[in-house]
Amino acid sequence: MVQEQQNEKDIREIALSMGAVHFGVAAMEGLRDRLIGLTPAAVNGLDRAVSMAFRLSSRVMEDVVDGPTRLYFMHYGRVNQLLDEVALRVSAAIQAKGHDALPIPASQIIDWEAQRAHLSHKHVALAAGIGWIGRNNLLISPLYGSRIRLVTVLTDMPLAAGRPLERDCGECRGCLDVCPAGAIRERQEDFDHVACYKQLDTFRRQRNIGQHICGICVKACRGNSQ
Repeated sequence: MVQEQQNEKDIREIALSMGAVHFGVAAMEGLRDRLIGLTPAAVNGLDRAVSMAFRLSSRVMEDVVDGPTRLYFMHYGRVNQLLDEVALRVSAAIQAKGHDALPIPASQIIDWEAQRAHLSHKHVALAAGIGWIGRNNLLISPLYGSRIRLVTVLTDMPLAAGRPLERDCGECRGCLDVCPAGAIRERQEDFDHVACYKQLDTFRRQRNIGQHICGICVKACRGNSQ
C-alpha cells in the first residue's frame, strides 16, 4: 500500500506540473472489452489505467456561439498535443521505475464507422472517479463540466484504483437545449451518435476546419468553477 501511494504521488506530481487538472487511476478489469486495435503483447499485464485531464480555456469556449471557431479548432489541437506530451512524460517516469507503460493518444480514431479509439478515455476517467458521463455523452468533471480533454496511460505499476462517482447531471439540461443536431436526449443512453457525427461532419465541411468538432454542448456544461 505504501508503495502504491508513493507511485501515485510521483506520477501525479508530473501530470499536475504539466498542467493537468485531474488525475485518477482505474482498474482495467471491466475496461478490457473497450480496447481495440492493439495486440495482446502490447496490453497483457497492464492492469491499471492512469487518467489525466486538461482544462479548456473558458474564453476560447465563450467564442463558440453557433459552432466551432478557428480559435477553438487550434486550441483543441494544441490541448491534445499537450495531453500526449503529458502521457509520454508519465510513461517515461513509470518505465524509469522498472515498470511498463503504454500511452494512448488523446485523439486518434481507429474505427471511423463506430467512432472508436484504441480505448475510451471517458470510460477510463469514469472508472477512475474523475467524473460521470452526462447527457451530452461526454465526461463531466464536477469542477469544470465538459470543458476538459482526457488522455490515458496503461501500466503494470502498482497503483490503487479509484471508484466511480455516484453523481449525474441532476436537473441540469443546458446541453440538451442547445444541441444543433438534437442528438442529446433526456437519458444519456439515448444519445444519438449518428445525428451528432453528421453535425460534426457538416461543421467540418462548412467551416473548413479539418476536424470533427463542435463545442456547443462543451460550452454549455461549465461545472462548479465557472
